[in-house]
Amino acid sequence: MKPVSAERALSRITALLGAEACLVKQDARAPYEHGPRYGAGTALCVARPADVASAAELMRLCAADRISLVPQGANTGLVAAASPDNSGLQVILSMERLKGVIDIDPVDGVIQAWAGTRLSELNQALEPHGLCFPIDLGADPSVGGMLAANTGGARLIRYGDVRHNTLGLQALLMEPAGELLDLNNRLRKNNTGPDWKQLFIGSAGSYGIVTQAVLQTHPLPQQTATALIVPNSLPVGLQLLQDAERRFGDFLSAFEGMSRNAMESVLHHLPQVIAPFNPLPPYALLIELSSSAPASAHCNLEHLFMPWLERHLEQGNILDAVVDKPESLWRIRHAISDSIKQEGKIVAFDIAVARSHLPAFRTAAIELVERDFAGAVVCDFGHWGDGGLHFNLVIPPTHAQQFLPARIDALRTAIYDLVVRDYRGSFSAEHGIGPFNQHYYDRYLSTQKQALAARLQPAFDPYYLLGNTRFS
Repeated sequence: MKPVSAERALSRITALLGAEACLVKQDARAPYEHGPRYGAGTALCVARPADVASAAELMRLCAADRISLVPQGANTGLVAAASPDNSGLQVILSMERLKGVIDIDPVDGVIQAWAGTRLSELNQALEPHGLCFPIDLGADPSVGGMLAANTGGARLIRYGDVRHNTLGLQALLMEPAGELLDLNNRLRKNNTGPDWKQLFIGSAGSYGIVTQAVLQTHPLPQQTATALIVPNSLPVGLQLLQDAERRFGDFLSAFEGMSRNAMESVLHHLPQVIAPFNPLPPYALLIELSSSAPASAHCNLEHLFMPWLERHLEQGNILDAVVDKPESLWRIRHAISDSIKQEGKIVAFDIAVARSHLPAFRTAAIELVERDFAGAVVCDFGHWGDGGLHFNLVIPPTHAQQFLPARIDALRTAIYDLVVRDYRGSFSAEHGIGPFNQHYYDRYLSTQKQALAARLQPAFDPYYLLGNTRFS
């Protein structure tokens, strides 16, 4: 069967959804066609259904006419999975109007929400109940987007990723087209066969479009203790991480790393931020303890934290430390991404290795850049608690002509080869798979895994009409 013409497809979609829910003009489509970092194409239109029934009808129409759909939440992803290609024939299916909290159950500790609901809206609704959904990010993604990418964040060491905090979901299928698969439940224990909801988490909308989810919540922290420390060395930093886990247990909620170059960029572009150290060290670690129990004589995190810091200062494991209000120290960490963008072109790597390999990998990666790609400036930060590293490189304007697309591609491949082949790590730790990094999925995933995907993806989407990510 041949796809219908663009004009007929547009006419049918507009008739189905109404003109207000089908954005056709270029200026109206533009915010949906461009991703925040990568991904820029041209869509036939942007479909914005107001309910699940309309979204299901749209999927049936697209399946019948072989029209490709690109699911999109808040459009905050960083691998172009929610961006259309350049054909002008794909329809962006925006879930932004399917939003709102359906239910909060403080007894079960869950929130049920539509896919278009933003992370900030979840937490605003949960706060009066003393609860939160503790995925800590620089962006404000939607529920559907967080599931599609299996979002992690800075506090994964304590709370896990989105997969770990999803109890149930509903999804619209492309086969049979428009059928609603109900996998919603609030059970923490349910061992009755395969956990089918996991197929829709971290798969970029390729198996179906999530319409709502039941998410596990956590009590809001009532007290925190935060310090920015200078480790004697990066291997010593790992020893401090192990000791902190032994000493503080579940109180340890973040263990983040920041390089000197990253901190310098923040101080340069945000002069109101006070330098934590003078001079800045080569590397610093941000450690956070938190508890949902209020501070008391029997449970005071600052009283627990200070002796630990003092002991390691005396032993020389920590060379310097700043204890301050959490928001002051976290401001430095959260400002890194926006600050380094102002330094030049960013070549970003969202990677992960085993925690035990972090110091050796970082040293090897910096040596590789200095040897083979001189002029690129390493401005990295990372989640030491879970092995994640945002190994970001800045290409200053003065070196732009030395880093044309072919050389940047060579740089990416060199770093990813180091991650995957030398350190058995991941080339996409948090951001998922999309057109931006599809090439590396094809390069590094084993033939066995790709063969399994080749059998699975067509079962859910036989004509490959959902999105631009291909797992086979």
